[in-house]
Amino acid sequence: MIIAEVRRQWRVIASLMMREMTTRFGREGIGFVWLIGEPIVFCVGVIGLWSFVKPTFSTDHGVRLAPFVMTGYMCLILIRHLIGLLTPAIQSNVGLLYHRTVTPLHILFTRIILETAGGTLAFAVLYLVLYLLGQVALPENFLLLYGGWLVVAFAAAGLGLIMTGLVMRFEVMERVVGLITYLMIPISGAFFMVSWLPGTAQKIVFYIPFVHGTEAIRSAIFGEFVETHYNLGFAIFIGAIMNVVGLLLIYASLNRIEVD
Repeated sequence: MIIAEVRRQWRVIASLMMREMTTRFGREGIGFVWLIGEPIVFCVGVIGLWSFVKPTFSTDHGVRLAPFVMTGYMCLILIRHLIGLLTPAIQSNVGLLYHRTVTPLHILFTRIILETAGGTLAFAVLYLVLYLLGQVALPENFLLLYGGWLVVAFAAAGLGLIMTGLVMRFEVMERVVGLITYLMIPISGAFFMVSWLPGTAQKIVFYIPFVHGTEAIRSAIFGEFVETHYNLGFAIFIGAIMNVVGLLLIYASLNRIEVD
C-alpha cells in the first residue's frame, strides 16, 4: 500500500517535472544548456578577473582561487535560484490545482527537485572543466562534498518555502524577495571562509546554515590542510525548522489563492 502510494505521488511529480522543463527550457533544450553554461562562463570570467586584480590571493589566504570561487558561486546560485523559483511557484501554477491529484506540495517539490538537479549537474560540469584546465584537484572527501551540497540545498529550500508563504500572505513581500537573494551574497559564506573572520563574527555566521554547507564543501575539496569550521548536524536541524515553518506558512495562506 505504501509503495503504491509513493509510486502514485511520484507519477504526479514526474509529470509536473516534464511540464516544467518544457515551459522553462523549451522543447529543444537550449535553456537547459544555458543553465549549465551560465555558471561556467561567469566563474571562468571571475577567476580570470581575480587573477589579475588579486594575483596573491592564494598566498594571502592559503587556498587556490579557482576552487574557492567555484564553490562559493555555485552555492550562491543554488540558494538564489531556489528562492527565486519557489516564491512564485504556486501562483504561476494555480490552474493545476483544479486537478485533485495535484497539490501545492507537488508543485513545490517539483521545482526543488529540478533546481537542485540542475544546479548539481552544473556544478559537476564546471568542476570537470576546471579539473581539465588544471585549476582544481579531485575532492579529498566525496561524501562530505555531497553532504555539504545537499545541506545548502535543504536550507535554501527552507528559506524559499518561508518566502513563498510570506509572499502568498503579504503582497508587499514580492518586492522583498529580490532583496533577500542579494542579501545572500555577503552572508551565505560564498566569498569568505569562517577562519578569516574575527572571533565575534565567527560566532554570528555560525548560526547561518548555508555557511556550514559551504565550509563542508570546501573542506572536502581543500582537505585537512585548510582550516574550516562547520557542523552539518546543526545546519540540518535549522534547515528542518525552516522547511516546516515554510510549509506551515504556505498551507495557512492557501485561502488567499484564488483558483479561477
